[in-house]
Amino acid sequence: MLAKFTAHPASVNETYFQHMRVALSFSLLFFMGGLAAFVHAFFPFLFEKTGSTLIDRLNQKILSQRGK
Repeated sequence: MLAKFTAHPASVNETYFQHMRVALSFSLLFFMGGLAAFVHAFFPFLFEKTGSTLIDRLNQKILSQRGK
């Protein structure tokens, strides 16, 4: 059973808790981006570049994680 929790993190050279931290940081950016996009849908003058900026940040985080 423990292998189910550690197999994927090990496959990306992380411990369970390191992987949890990275995944939670990604989820926070996804949440913020989703919230900004939701507000932007109703008020297009707000958060005009927030979505694309967050996507760029996520992309950079993903690329840096792969390099480890």
